[in-house]
Amino acid sequence: MWNETGNPSPVVDRAVGKQTGVWQESPLVGVAAALKKHQASASAVFHLGERPFLELVNVRGDLRDAAFVSAVEGVLGCRPPAKANTVARGNGYDMLWLGPDEWLVRSATAHDATGTAPLQAKLGAAFAGLFASAVDIGSGYTVLEISGRCTREVLSRGCPLDLHPNLFGDGQCAQSHYFKASMTLLPTGANSFDIVVRRSFADYFVKIMLDAAAPLMS
Repeated sequence: MWNETGNPSPVVDRAVGKQTGVWQESPLVGVAAALKKHQASASAVFHLGERPFLELVNVRGDLRDAAFVSAVEGVLGCRPPAKANTVARGNGYDMLWLGPDEWLVRSATAHDATGTAPLQAKLGAAFAGLFASAVDIGSGYTVLEISGRCTREVLSRGCPLDLHPNLFGDGQCAQSHYFKASMTLLPTGANSFDIVVRRSFADYFVKIMLDAAAPLMS
């Protein structure tokens, strides 16, 4: 989201290129005060934060096409996961299974603030001549991170998945919802998760999750 007014209190912002007064702004700007208050008192029970400006690319292709698999591996350093709801990890990227011919690629770190989509460009070039696609969706989503010993309990209050660590742990992912907001959920540790959520639901998601966590933190 481009903010030409230079909003003075975004959760995270940064100048883009040499365009004076233009900022790349976190979709959580509307809940900045609530998030700051939570983080000031967060403990080992539960913590919610954001991993802003990660690259997110939707990839479509056919696993039976050796050229497609090779192209993905050449850019990401891993083959597309074939098993449902699993994750492959490459050289700085995670590739999440969304369907038999669809994946979400997420960078481990934020890309530079130039307004470009380097990962999408690399994949697009690698897919030239193939029946495959790579679409940058980073501007329409953000990645939240949650951790703490009560994280699974906070999630279970609004998510219908069975979140027992023996059933849903590292190396897995799932598309689901938290109350009324759709999400893609990725375990990152015994009691930690990354959550990919649409920016249009970001304010709601943070408010409803903090509300669900409040009784456990009091």
